[in-house]
Order: sequence, then structure tokens, then C-alpha cells
Amino acid sequence: MANSILTAGSNPDIGGAYPQIWETKLQERLTGPATWKEILEVKYSNTQLINIPYMSTEYTLQSGTRGTAYSHSDFTITNDQLRINNTDIVSVFMDRADVAQFSLADWGDHGVRQGDVIMERVEDLFLAQHASWTNFGSDGAGGFGLADVTFTVSVANIDNVSRAIKREIIKAKGSKLARKHGIAIVWRPEDFEKLEENMSSQGYTFADQALKDGIMEADGTGKYAFGVFHYVSESHTANHVFAGVRKIQQIGLLTTTYGRTYHNPNAVNVDGPLSGESQESRLDYGFNPKAGLTALLFDVRVT
Repeated sequence: MANSILTAGSNPDIGGAYPQIWETKLQERLTGPATWKEILEVKYSNTQLINIPYMSTEYTLQSGTRGTAYSHSDFTITNDQLRINNTDIVSVFMDRADVAQFSLADWGDHGVRQGDVIMERVEDLFLAQHASWTNFGSDGAGGFGLADVTFTVSVANIDNVSRAIKREIIKAKGSKLARKHGIAIVWRPEDFEKLEENMSSQGYTFADQALKDGIMEADGTGKYAFGVFHYVSESHTANHVFAGVRKIQQIGLLTTTYGRTYHNPNAVNVDGPLSGESQESRLDYGFNPKAGLTALLFDVRVT
């Protein structure tokens, strides 16, 4: 195999330093802002199985009468688990001549790019979890609710969708968690554009803000409007958009391997040994929507 590299100049002393530069830049990228970090509860662990017990049947208030015995209230504790058992690997081959001729800045760029690949992969994986969420779609009468019927997002209805999602969260007794963590929707770029247009027509102060700044924060992750945190991503599965309460779906990341690079001084592939090195990074992960709370996570069914 071979990579196409434009050589910037010779640097014969770089061989021992570039893995450290590469890993530093990789870690800088992985600690940066991302939509999935805003929405998911991120748990770093070296344990494959993380036990998450929860009260599946809650105790209730019992009525009583003065001077008479009262009844006890029962409850049930059920165990939920987050399993970190999936792996993705990005490994980059470098010919020995290229290693000698690259500069430290070149290796830093490779670390940033490897970090970008991992961050984008996590976002893809997060938005692919829609089978674990509750269907939300058209109610057939011009409104929106718990239905597996696709609808078209428009300038006229995008604020109605936001309000309907809040309504369903409240009906599912999720208002306390929503107040604590906030509600999020991750729109597609074409939906996000409609949201900006809707905002700009809402009224004096709101419209001025939308026209001046759009709805992107400085870090590019989104904006709070209509009582909801709005984000944008190009990583959706077709016809599926995420909405729901933040921080109740978990992602587990293996502490030891996340943000690490592994330098292999003698690279090989399926054909045999190669005259070069490889720089490898891993993503070891698992997802878990907290049991009992999937009614607060929605698979918005869009056309």
C-alpha cells in the first residue's frame, strides 16, 4: 500500500518525536465541543459492564386514618447495564521515507484529522440509536405526537414540532428531568435553515437576534429557542431525527484507549510486512438509554 504525500522538506530527527505530537493533537481534538457531548451522559470507564440500578416500581403515598394501622408502600429495584464492548480502529500507515521527511507540524495535522474521524464516528453512532427511542411523527390531523408517520419539516411547523415534543415529555412525567438537563433536538442542515427562517419572523427582539447571529453559538453546537436546545448534524440516518431530554442516554468510553495512539514501528497488512510504521487509535464504546426513560427520547420521523 502507499499514501500520496506532498513532501515539505527533510527532517531526519523527527522519528522519535512524532508519535507524541500526534497523540497530543489527537487529545486536543477529542476534548473539543461536540453535539453528542452536549446531549449524552458520557461515562469513562475501564469496566466492560457498568451496573446502573434504578427504581422500576416507585413507592406511593398511602392514605391513613387516625388511630388505625397504616399500609407500607412497596418498591422494586431493577438493574440496568451499560456495556462497553464495541470497537472501531483508525490506523494510518507511514512509509519510512515519509516519516523522515515530514515536519512536526505535519504530524500534528495528522493527529487532528484522526481525532476528527473519531468524533464524527461517535456522532454517527449516536444518531443511529433511533431504534431505542420512542416514535414521534404526524398525528394525521395536522399535528404531531407519538406516531410512526413521517412528516415534512417546514418553516411553518418547526416551532410546533418543538412544542409538541415538550408536551409529550410532560405527559410522560419527564418535566423534572427536562428542567434539570434541558430538551434537545438535533436537526438536519435543511431543517436548521427552516428554524432560522422561522426565528427571524417571530417578532422584534427574537427576530433581531436571529438575523444578527443566526442560531449558532460560538462553538458551533447550537442555540436555545422555543424552550429547546437546537443542534445541527449531517450524520443522521435517513428519515430519523433525534429529540428528547438531554443526559439520559449514556455512552461508555473505555478510558485506557480513548485519546491514545499506538505506534507500531513495523507495519503489516494482509499482504505481509510493509516498509514503514503505523499510528493507530481506537474507539471502544457502548450505548445505553437509561431503562424506564426511553419515553423521553424520540425518533422524529421526517421525510
